[in-house]
Amino acid sequence: MQMRASQSRNPYNVSNKLRRIAFVGGFEPRRCGIATFTRDACEAVSAALPSATCYAGAVNDRSERYDYPERVRFEISEKDLDSYRRAADYLNFNNADILCVQHEFGIYGGPAGSHLLALLKEVRMPVVSTLHTILQTPNPAQRRVMDELAKRSDRLVVMAQMGARILNETYGISNDKIDIIPHGIPDTPFADSESFKVQFGVQGRQVLLTFGLLGPGKGIEHAIKALPEIAKRHPNVVYLILGATHPHLVEAEGETYRLRLERLAADLDMKEHVIFYNRFVSPEDLAEFIGAADIYLTPYSNMDQITSGTLAYVYGAGKAVVSTPYWHAQELLADGRGALVPFGDPSAIAKAACDYLEDPDLHEKTRRAAYQQGRSMIWPAVAERYLDSFQHALSDRKTSPRTAFAGWTLANRQYDLPPLRLDHIDRMSDGTGIFQHATYNVPNFDEGYCADDNARAYILCNLLAEHGNETTLKTTNRLATVYLAFLSAALDTKSGRFRNFMSHTRNWLEKAGAEDSHARSLWAMGVGASRSKDLGHRRLCAECFERALPPTLQFSSPRAWAFALLGIEELLPTLSDADYALNARTTLTEKLVDIWQRCSTPDWPWFESNVTYDNARLAQALILSGYSTPEPQALEIGLKSLRWLVSIQSTPGGYFRPIGSNGFYKKDGARAEFDQQPVEALAMISATLVAYRVTQEESWSREAHRIFEWFLGRNDLGLPLYDSATGGCCDGLHPDRVNHNQGAESTLAFHLALAEMNNAQHFVTLSPHLSV
Repeated sequence: MQMRASQSRNPYNVSNKLRRIAFVGGFEPRRCGIATFTRDACEAVSAALPSATCYAGAVNDRSERYDYPERVRFEISEKDLDSYRRAADYLNFNNADILCVQHEFGIYGGPAGSHLLALLKEVRMPVVSTLHTILQTPNPAQRRVMDELAKRSDRLVVMAQMGARILNETYGISNDKIDIIPHGIPDTPFADSESFKVQFGVQGRQVLLTFGLLGPGKGIEHAIKALPEIAKRHPNVVYLILGATHPHLVEAEGETYRLRLERLAADLDMKEHVIFYNRFVSPEDLAEFIGAADIYLTPYSNMDQITSGTLAYVYGAGKAVVSTPYWHAQELLADGRGALVPFGDPSAIAKAACDYLEDPDLHEKTRRAAYQQGRSMIWPAVAERYLDSFQHALSDRKTSPRTAFAGWTLANRQYDLPPLRLDHIDRMSDGTGIFQHATYNVPNFDEGYCADDNARAYILCNLLAEHGNETTLKTTNRLATVYLAFLSAALDTKSGRFRNFMSHTRNWLEKAGAEDSHARSLWAMGVGASRSKDLGHRRLCAECFERALPPTLQFSSPRAWAFALLGIEELLPTLSDADYALNARTTLTEKLVDIWQRCSTPDWPWFESNVTYDNARLAQALILSGYSTPEPQALEIGLKSLRWLVSIQSTPGGYFRPIGSNGFYKKDGARAEFDQQPVEALAMISATLVAYRVTQEESWSREAHRIFEWFLGRNDLGLPLYDSATGGCCDGLHPDRVNHNQGAESTLAFHLALAEMNNAQHFVTLSPHLSV
């Protein structure tokens, strides 16, 4: 498929319509390619259309703000969902005429960067999204984000023909919505490298260059391995590796990658031929380094690289390039404008580099061909093409941003949820685990700990780590280690069974916990193995899960089967050899289906003759299992039983009334109205949100909101159970009062429910498997 690249028009034809142009992305001085691109694009468009006001919203990846220039008018905290909505409010109230979004999955919060969708849902001006990454084989979360991003964007900008082809063939996006605009570059003169080498002390040497933030995907190790062959033929060669290690990589593992590269160079006896310059250089200094280069190397490891700012820069500066054949390189370096070599092939890199060094005519011809082609990529030309795209978006959609305010009714924009406050959970925890009970908001040491609550707490920490801010992450990372240590110690590796109760003196009070407790702990291991950001946690959880799964196949408790199924659904996507888990899922699903068929009747569509506690987990497990496998019967039973639970737990006044724990609900008997427990509300919220994600029926989402209001006072007593002053949740509703003790189970139930509601309200959770 060949598409016509976006053609520029006279930008001043749109000046009467484009008065305020907003950009969203990273922004310098943040150190990443997107930040540099956003700054350059904003400045170039402003220069091309000086009558317009161009400004930016910067996405922060840390709690300490950057010292931004005046161009940045508002900031977005990467992992703070509400800040995306506030950014939309700013854009709407300031009447932005166009919003240009820089999209890369990794710079926005949430699974696959899905927090950005909360902003796009709210803005009222046309949106032009520049796609810096386009995946041909996205995972489910990435696919859903891309589909929603495309839906909420008026125009999509790609930087290569291959990007347009993927959008068309993989995502079904019409060519009419796509503009092909090259990556912008500075306008640099065509110059000989020798004049730049003196200032770096490399005069008379052949200079190979790679620059950009360092990380494993750059493939620099293959270029270093090519050096012995190059140096054998050209003893004066030097390889300059310019750039700091990516800040996120430094945070995760320090300078391990750079040190590995340095050791590799030393082991190959190439220390005299490699220069590491561990700095993030200014644009002015970068131009000098590029000027000194004879050959630029991009030995990237990933074919899916749809654009490379560094490649575009050196190509447009007229440098000979040796590159692996990732998509952007294939297009730019075609027809003799560079050399392509196979992935991971040092010998091919060495040959291509030597070909240029040994054939001055080939080297010069390649340089001039690249430089001539690069004139269409300089920022003034690119800015005009962006203005053309903006004009197209404006023509397609006539909208006044001020209409946003009229749409702020509760019917369209639901109430704000309580802010996260983990004070009470922190207070209830020590170096061993989380205490079971509290007297009011004071931990009750006498009752000790239990695996049930530590499993809930560990699940919560993993859920919050997916989109928490730095302050939250410091707390959850610390607590997660404590809770996982407790659960690991609770597992008797000989029997494969989790113990449950531990005294305050750290003595186990039983050889094995109840079946439900065991399966809940197994569930937490599945969550940790799939979601934890900590490699050690993931490995430990996977080991514990494999040891603890077999006993569940002999259990008789339906809830234990359901909890185990929920853990399996969490773990499966991470397994390379999943047969043991798949077989267990089939067995446990069949068990639940079987008891349903034996017990249910038209007026009692349930799994047992009693409706007791954590009831909705049975339905949730079958919905997920039926959704994940070609087993429509399981899905149908799960949805049918959940609809019945909704019907029997709804009052004439429209609020949620969970089955009371003081007698529960027996078939053909009276249902208990009290005591009402927070854990029941959590289970119903989790199940209804799963049902919503599977069926896309809005009624399930509304049901989840209705149930959550039970915590906040929409209940039989009209009293809130959540205590915003402490961050704790009361233990339940009695007929005449609230139980003001704030134990672990109740507090964790509220915070798990809040996390799920935040995900759902802001369109963050994009997979049915993410409910807890």
